[in-house]
Amino acid sequence: MAIERNFAVNNNMYNRYGERWYTADDDPVALLRAEARARNAWAIAEMAGRFSGRNIQILDIGCGAGFLSNALAKEGYRHVVGLDLSESSLEVARRHDSTGTVEYRFGNAHALGFVDGAFDAVCAMDFLEHVEHPGLVVREAARVLKPEGLFFFHTFNRNLLSWIVVIKGVEWFVRNTPADMHRLRYFIKPAELRAMCRENGMEVLLCRGLVPKLLHVPFWKMLATGKVGDRFEFKFTRHTMMGYTGLAVRL
Repeated sequence: MAIERNFAVNNNMYNRYGERWYTADDDPVALLRAEARARNAWAIAEMAGRFSGRNIQILDIGCGAGFLSNALAKEGYRHVVGLDLSESSLEVARRHDSTGTVEYRFGNAHALGFVDGAFDAVCAMDFLEHVEHPGLVVREAARVLKPEGLFFFHTFNRNLLSWIVVIKGVEWFVRNTPADMHRLRYFIKPAELRAMCRENGMEVLLCRGLVPKLLHVPFWKMLATGKVGDRFEFKFTRHTMMGYTGLAVRL
């Protein structure tokens, strides 16, 4: 039995957020901020450990309002490009770039306007599950990476548990969740993403799950109010049944 209709994912919602990207607590964008806090620290640590300095070229595909790009700039990375198809989100990202150094561009991830081997690191966080052809995005990411460059990703596993928790759970318990924010058919099994990487000359080095720290927040208050407080946190785990974060290298 099908658990959802074959509709496209709703990406137009990002054009309407404005400053709510950074302020809303009654919308799933608050969950994105909480995820970003966990992932940003991890990505920054990985880059610091795998590159000799901060003078590297970084591309953030589907950057939204700049959660990762702006965090990288604050850490001293001065060659960060954030790319997105939402002009309004890019405007918010620019306003929140305290360094004024991030280059925000309007662009399509299926056809990146950069030469081969332009970047040391390419990131696609909470993005691959929003496009019809994620393999094309992975191909483009690999193309613009230098040899031994790094591909950072975060997306969602395609299974019944993800449908219950990531899709329906958010719809049921977070106020102002847009219709069709996620569609299960767009979710990607870890083995599928590994195969996409291998097909494009990349090898996944690590892949681990990212789940909420439900015991560290007033969870029942969130359920009662439909709001996601600033104390809501995510943690890494070994299982990849729902959201998962990883890192691949360009061979």
